[in-house]
Amino acid sequence: MSLLVVGLSHRSAPVSILERAALSADAQAKLLQDALAVEPVTEASVLATCNRIELYADVDKFHAGVAEVSTLLARHSGVGLDELTPYLYVHYEDRAVHHLFSVACGLDSMVVGEGQILGQIKDSLATAQRLHTAGRLLNDLFQQSLRVGKRAHSETGIDRAGQSLVTFGLEQLAQGGQVADWAAKKRALIIGAGSMSSLAAATLARAGVQEIVVANRTLERAERLAEILAQPGGAAAAEGFAARAVPMASVSGELARADIAVSCTGATGLVLTAEAVAAAVAGRTDGDPLALLDLAMPRDVDAAVHRVAGARLVDIESLAEASADAPMAADVDAVRTLVSEEVAAFGAAQRAAHITPTVVALRTMAADVVAGEMGRLRGRLPDLGEREQAEITQTVRRVVDKLLHAPTVRVKQLAGEPGGAGYADALRTLFDLDPQTVAAVSRADHGARGDSAAPARTTTDDLNRDRS
Repeated sequence: MSLLVVGLSHRSAPVSILERAALSADAQAKLLQDALAVEPVTEASVLATCNRIELYADVDKFHAGVAEVSTLLARHSGVGLDELTPYLYVHYEDRAVHHLFSVACGLDSMVVGEGQILGQIKDSLATAQRLHTAGRLLNDLFQQSLRVGKRAHSETGIDRAGQSLVTFGLEQLAQGGQVADWAAKKRALIIGAGSMSSLAAATLARAGVQEIVVANRTLERAERLAEILAQPGGAAAAEGFAARAVPMASVSGELARADIAVSCTGATGLVLTAEAVAAAVAGRTDGDPLALLDLAMPRDVDAAVHRVAGARLVDIESLAEASADAPMAADVDAVRTLVSEEVAAFGAAQRAAHITPTVVALRTMAADVVAGEMGRLRGRLPDLGEREQAEITQTVRRVVDKLLHAPTVRVKQLAGEPGGAGYADALRTLFDLDPQTVAAVSRADHGARGDSAAPARTTTDDLNRDRS
């Protein structure tokens, strides 16, 4: 395993850099394709959220891999390499696994313990699979990280420490009060209809807002979200609750009527300028401040809104400041222990898997030897009956199986230990195995896991008899 992750997050970079480095869906796809085109990289996956951009890669050279991946991140983010480099972190092999597992459990999130990251990891893997940039290592890694994250939430109390970024943002707007008390009977404007905007809408509906207006670039998506919110027995808690959809052109007018505005779009420019917010505030008659929550990266709402009288803005930058003072749950220690155990188990499994193609190649060679010797025997004893031939063949195979059983079981156990990768080399040398045969088995095993290689003539299923 030569796993490398290079990235930046709210822990390593200011929001201003994260905002500039944010990658659109198209930019992520191009980054993945370009990553596979450089020599050190054989697999790649991008994890991009509102507060992190990370590229995971299987590389055959560490230093060359770091240089190439860092250059690609700079090129596709539009932030110069010299400016970006001080904010980048690098993790390799077990440290990279530990990092992703910690991320999946919410330990590295702005709001510790939040569960939304699991959906984002799942989307990251799906994108890499769709673009065929994830092979065996990254498929195994990301799927295991999802299982580890789910374990953390089901087996520990991390949920008591964690909450969604949406809930945390609304709590900041409520200024220490209960969100349900603060939001009751208010009108809310939701700009965007993606997963984060949908979560914000559902959270506000449950909190008892009177009306939700959804604005989106694609009106059909806004209408679908509004329809879901308004369904009987849905998220709405307020009596007489209403939800409707409007085109983006109507945002300015709806903002003047709203008490709360939440924005999270994929726009590359500002959605709400300071002038637009000031005009909306000027048109308000109730005297209450207009509350705005900006969850987008790059930002949807002009940072100058912080200086607009009659408006209160909570954005990613202010959430980062507030989260630094958030209390840590005691269960965080339990999650850290779980992560360490899972990292060790994953490393052992990967090291053991490294020797599997060699063991399969050894058994293939043994089967070929048996077939060759039986062919020679039939040539020397042409009058030997079929029943006798079958009995001799079975006997010879049993002898070979018994001779190979103990060493193959033991070598797989040893390979799972730190430094065990050398046992595969020793096995290939001792039995003079053809390296091309071993490589062919490895490629076929990749194919069985969903890669594009053809199915193997002999697969790892043939090793089941060695596991007892």
